[in-house]
Amino acid sequence: MTKKKIVVLTGAGMSAESGLKTFRDSNGLWEGHDVMEVASPQGFAKNPELVLHFYNQRRRQLLEVSPNAGHHALVDLEQHFDVHIVTQNVDNLHEQAGSSNVVHLHGELFKVRSTVDEGHVLEWKKDLVLGNLDKNGHQLRPHIVWFGEMVPMLEIAAQITQQAEILIIVGTSMQVYPAASLVHYAPRTTPIFFVDPKPSVRSSDFEKITIIEKTAANGVPELVEHLFREFQP
Repeated sequence: MTKKKIVVLTGAGMSAESGLKTFRDSNGLWEGHDVMEVASPQGFAKNPELVLHFYNQRRRQLLEVSPNAGHHALVDLEQHFDVHIVTQNVDNLHEQAGSSNVVHLHGELFKVRSTVDEGHVLEWKKDLVLGNLDKNGHQLRPHIVWFGEMVPMLEIAAQITQQAEILIIVGTSMQVYPAASLVHYAPRTTPIFFVDPKPSVRSSDFEKITIIEKTAANGVPELVEHLFREFQP
């Protein structure tokens, strides 16, 4: 029997309980920096050392944390469903937990790429500094989609979401574009489950939506149990 296809869209709230800080503070600054200083091509051109230091700190932090119960519950979901995860997060906690199909919209902290050849991507878990070069002598940069850059995985993510028979949204407001557009690719009749302690949507916003006002670590395991009961013979 063909497994029902579940698509999961995750954001910063998915990883918060693993101890990963969300980059942006309430005042809009990222770790005390203007976002354009540390997350734009212009910022990198102006002060590459600052940008590399910023992401080195993020990378070191990621080495110290582990997946939470929400990540592990999504792995359990694969027992009975065809699960595809589309995440705005640049951490690898979904993969650490054991999820099989993960698309990263905004890049990955544990990868770097050439500043000249976008296709030259390397696995990287140590600090990245000026003088770390690709095979052709070009400086390496974080494999992160910065503000003002194209989101190369968006089209693939849209194709995945179009096939959703169940859509789960965890830890993201779905109000920041282009990622926010993905929910509109799901078929209109697809049931949506929205997990967030402070949901940014209302039940009237979509035809079939269930809002779970809980954190990822609490709400996702609860939802997975529900789906096992609801959709399994």
